Amino acid sequence: MSGPPVKRSLTLRGHRTSVSLEEPFWTAFREIAEQDGKPLNALAAEIDAQRPLDTGLASSIRVYILRRLKEAAQKSQSTNS
Repeated sequence: MSGPPVKRSLTLRGHRTSVSLEEPFWTAFREIAEQDGKPLNALAAEIDAQRPLDTGLASSIRVYILRRLKEAAQKSQSTNS
Protein backbone atom coordinates (compact mmCIF):
# COMPACT_ATOMS: atom_id res chain seq x y z
CA MET A 1 0.00 0.00 0.00
CA SER A 2 0.96 3.64 -0.30
CA GLY A 3 0.82 4.63 3.35
CA PRO A 4 -0.91 7.58 4.93
CA PRO A 5 -1.35 10.93 3.19
CA VAL A 6 1.62 13.28 3.35
CA LYS A 7 0.91 16.97 3.96
CA ARG A 8 2.88 19.45 1.86
CA SER A 9 2.64 23.20 1.41
CA LEU A 10 1.82 24.78 -1.93
CA THR A 11 1.62 28.42 -2.93
CA LEU A 12 -1.42 29.27 -5.04
CA ARG A 13 -1.51 32.78 -6.44
CA GLY A 14 0.60 34.09 -3.55
CA HIS A 15 -1.24 32.24 -0.77
CA ARG A 16 0.16 29.24 1.10
CA THR A 17 -2.04 26.20 1.56
CA SER A 18 -1.49 22.63 2.72
CA VAL A 19 -2.50 19.61 0.69
CA SER A 20 -2.48 15.99 1.87
CA LEU A 21 -1.88 13.32 -0.76
CA GLU A 22 -0.51 9.81 -0.64
CA GLU A 23 3.12 9.59 -1.78
CA PRO A 24 2.31 7.92 -5.15
CA PHE A 25 0.03 10.88 -5.96
CA TRP A 26 2.77 13.37 -5.04
CA THR A 27 5.17 11.50 -7.31
CA ALA A 28 2.71 11.43 -10.22
CA PHE A 29 1.81 15.09 -9.64
CA ARG A 30 5.48 16.14 -9.82
CA GLU A 31 6.02 14.03 -12.96
CA ILE A 32 3.01 15.57 -14.71
CA ALA A 33 4.15 19.10 -13.82
CA GLU A 34 7.62 18.28 -15.15
CA GLN A 35 6.18 16.83 -18.39
CA ASP A 36 4.18 20.02 -18.86
CA GLY A 37 7.20 22.20 -18.09
CA LYS A 38 5.43 23.88 -15.18
CA PRO A 39 6.29 24.39 -11.54
CA LEU A 40 4.19 22.25 -9.22
CA ASN A 41 2.62 25.37 -7.70
CA ALA A 42 1.53 26.61 -11.15
CA LEU A 43 -0.15 23.31 -12.00
CA ALA A 44 -1.83 23.24 -8.59
CA ALA A 45 -3.10 26.79 -9.15
CA GLU A 46 -4.59 25.77 -12.53
CA ILE A 47 -6.36 22.81 -10.94
CA ASP A 48 -7.55 25.00 -8.07
CA ALA A 49 -8.98 27.60 -10.47
CA GLN A 50 -10.98 24.95 -12.35
CA ARG A 51 -12.31 22.90 -9.43
CA PRO A 52 -15.92 23.10 -8.28
CA LEU A 53 -16.38 25.08 -5.06
CA ASP A 54 -17.74 22.01 -3.26
CA THR A 55 -14.68 19.88 -4.09
CA GLY A 56 -11.48 19.96 -2.06
CA LEU A 57 -8.15 20.70 -3.69
CA ALA A 58 -6.62 17.32 -2.78
CA SER A 59 -9.57 15.49 -4.37
CA SER A 60 -9.33 17.66 -7.47
CA ILE A 61 -5.61 16.93 -7.78
CA ARG A 62 -6.22 13.17 -7.47
CA VAL A 63 -8.92 13.28 -10.16
CA TYR A 64 -6.66 15.38 -12.42
CA ILE A 65 -3.83 12.85 -12.02
CA LEU A 66 -6.19 9.95 -12.72
CA ARG A 67 -7.50 11.67 -15.86
CA ARG A 68 -3.98 12.36 -17.14
CA LEU A 69 -2.86 8.78 -16.50
CA LYS A 70 -5.94 7.42 -18.27
CA GLU A 71 -5.28 9.70 -21.26
CA ALA A 72 -1.67 8.50 -21.43
CA ALA A 73 -2.77 4.86 -21.24
CA GLN A 74 -5.32 5.38 -24.02
CA LYS A 75 -2.70 7.06 -26.24
CA SER A 76 -0.30 4.21 -25.60
CA GLN A 77 -3.00 1.66 -26.35
CA SER A 78 -4.01 3.33 -29.64
CA THR A 79 -0.36 3.63 -30.68
CA ASN A 80 0.18 -0.09 -30.05
CA SER A 81 -2.96 -1.12 -31.95
